[in-house]
Amino acid sequence: MKSITELNALRESLKDYMKIRMPEKNVPVTPVDRTRPGVQKHILVCGGTACVASNSVKLQEAFQKALEDNGLSAAVKLIQTGCHGFCENGPIVTIYPENTFYVHVKAGDAKDIVEQHIMKGEVVESLLYMDPVTETRVQTNDEVPFYKKQVRRVLARCGLVDPENINEYIAMDGYQGLAKALTMEPQAVIDEVVASGLRGRGGAGFPTGKKWQFCRNAPGDKKYIICNADEGDPGAFMDRSVLEGDPHSVLEGMCIGGYAIGADEAYIYCRAEYPLAIHRLEVAIKQAEEIGLLGNNILGSGFNFKIHIKKGAGAFVCGEETALIASIEGRRGTPSPRPPFPANSGLWGKPTNNNNVETWANVASIIRNGASWFNSIGTKTSPGTKVFALTGKINNTGLAEVPMGITMREIIFEIGGGIPHGKAFKAVQIGGPSGGCLPEAMLDTPVDFDSLSGIGAMMGSGGLVVMDETTCMVDVAKFFVTFTQAESCGKCAPCREGTKRMLEILVRITKGQGTRRDFDLLQDLANNIKLSALCGLGQTAPNPVLSTIHYFGDEYKAHIENKECPAGVCADLLHYVISDECKGCGLCARNCPVHAISGQPKEKHVIDPQRCIKCGVCMSKCPFKAVKKA
Repeated sequence: MKSITELNALRESLKDYMKIRMPEKNVPVTPVDRTRPGVQKHILVCGGTACVASNSVKLQEAFQKALEDNGLSAAVKLIQTGCHGFCENGPIVTIYPENTFYVHVKAGDAKDIVEQHIMKGEVVESLLYMDPVTETRVQTNDEVPFYKKQVRRVLARCGLVDPENINEYIAMDGYQGLAKALTMEPQAVIDEVVASGLRGRGGAGFPTGKKWQFCRNAPGDKKYIICNADEGDPGAFMDRSVLEGDPHSVLEGMCIGGYAIGADEAYIYCRAEYPLAIHRLEVAIKQAEEIGLLGNNILGSGFNFKIHIKKGAGAFVCGEETALIASIEGRRGTPSPRPPFPANSGLWGKPTNNNNVETWANVASIIRNGASWFNSIGTKTSPGTKVFALTGKINNTGLAEVPMGITMREIIFEIGGGIPHGKAFKAVQIGGPSGGCLPEAMLDTPVDFDSLSGIGAMMGSGGLVVMDETTCMVDVAKFFVTFTQAESCGKCAPCREGTKRMLEILVRITKGQGTRRDFDLLQDLANNIKLSALCGLGQTAPNPVLSTIHYFGDEYKAHIENKECPAGVCADLLHYVISDECKGCGLCARNCPVHAISGQPKEKHVIDPQRCIKCGVCMSKCPFKAVKKA
C-alpha cells in the first residue's frame, strides 16, 4: 500500500463485508435463505483468554462442523473475536446482523444454535442472558445492564472484529488516524494530543502530550517509542484484553507517536505470561508490514517505523519505566534514579517515550476525531474514558470502560451487578498493590485522577478488586505487602528492608501477637518508605497499609487489643464451636481431616480446640449451621 488513497480505497471495498456486523437497530431474527448467494450471517465466538479457558476453541470447532454438516459454510461466516469484557458469562457468542447475544455457550450448544437460530430463525432462549432484577431474558448486549453505562472507545472493536484480520480493522476506520497524522506537521499532532487532555492510563496520569513534547524537544537523531504491556497488578487484565482483541489500535497509536516525536523504532514490552496477546501482536505486526502500514516509507510519506516485541519475565518492577528500559537492553530490570529522564536519555541512552497499552490505544481516535471529541466526556482534568478490570466479590467480573467522573458506586453496583449472595459491601481496592482500599463512605467519589488522589487512593492501571463483609482488611494489607515484598528488586533499602519489616509486623498482628508499638511502628515505616524509596513502585507500596489503617483502623485495634478478627478470617484468632443446633448427624466429624470432633449419633458434638487446625471444613459441611466461629 503506497498511499493514503490506496488505504481509503481498501477501506471502501471492505465496507460491504462489515455491514452485517454494523446493522440498523432491531434487525429481526430470520433464517438463512439457501437460495440466496453470499454471506448472510456472521457467528462471532469470543476468543479472549477467559473464554479460551472455558473451551471456546472447542466451541468454534463445533460451530464449524455444524455449519459444514448443514451445508451453510458459504452462507454463514464463523469469526473469532477478542474479549467482550463480560467474562463472568463466557464463552460468549454473538450472531449478526440481528446482534443476538448468547452466554455460557458450550460446544454441545453449537448444533442447537445452527439448527434452530441459523436455519429456522428461532432464538435459543435458554442461552440468552437473564437480567437478575427483572428475571427476563434479553436478546442483545445493548439490553444487558453490564453494558448500559459503559462508553466503549478503547474497547469499541474488542468482541466485534477478528484481531488476526487487518482488513476488519481497516474496514472500521483503522489506520485513518495514522493517515491523517501523516498529512500534519509532527508538532501539530502533539498539539492535538495536548488539547485532548489525554493523561497516561498506566497509573501516574501524566499528560501524554506534554510527555511527547519533552521527547520531541530532546536533542538526538535517534529516538525510541516504548509500549509498556508489563501489566503486573493482581487482578488486572485491561492491557491483555486490548492486545488480544484490538492489537492494531495499539500499533497505530505507536506509529502516530513515533511520527510526532521523530522516532523510527519501537518496542512493545509484554510479559511472557500473555502468550495469546503476543501471538496476536506478532500477527498484527506482520500483516501491517506486508501491506505497507509498518516499515519503510509508510503510505508514501517518507516516514519509517519498525516495531519489535520484547518478552518480559514477569517481574512486577519492570512496570517501572527505567527498569523496563534496562530489561529491554538485556540488563537486570531495576529502576534508576531520575534525572536523567527517559525523554532525554532512555533506551540505549537515546530520547525515549514510554506509554502503556491503553494510552496508545486512545491516540488514533483522538487524531481521527479531534481533541474536542475525546474530551467531550469525562471531567475537565481527566477527560475521556478508563478501562477497569472488575474482580473479587462482585457478580459481574470482567472488563468495563466508563467515562471519567463516574462514581465507584455506579461501577460496582450498576455495571458490576453488586455483591454476590446478598453479602454487604466492605471495601474496594483500586490501583493494585500501589493503590488504596476505600470504604463504602467513599463510593460516591468521582473516579478520576485528582479525586482519587485526594482520598488516599490512585487510579493505577485500572485494577479494581471488590471485597465483602467476610474480608479482613488487615489480611488484605498483608496480602498486598506480601506481593510487593516478593516483587521488590532489592536495589534500595527502604523498599527491600522496609516492606519486609512491614510484612513481619502484619503477620504478628494477624496471629494475635501484635502490640500497640507494632501499630505505631507500622505507620512510621509506611510513611518513611513512601518518602524514601527509589522508584514509584516502592514509594506506593505502603498505600494498602496506610489506607486500611486510615479507613479500617478499628480492625487493627480488634486484632491487637482484643485478639480477635472481626471478619473471622485470621486463623490464629479463630475458634470453632458447635452450638445447640447440632442434630448429631456426624457429617462434621466424618469430614474433619484431623479427627478433632467427637460425639454420639443424634447428640451434640464437640470440637477439641487442641487438635483443631481451623480449616473450616466442619462449618462448610454442617447442614444445620450449628458450627460457629467464636
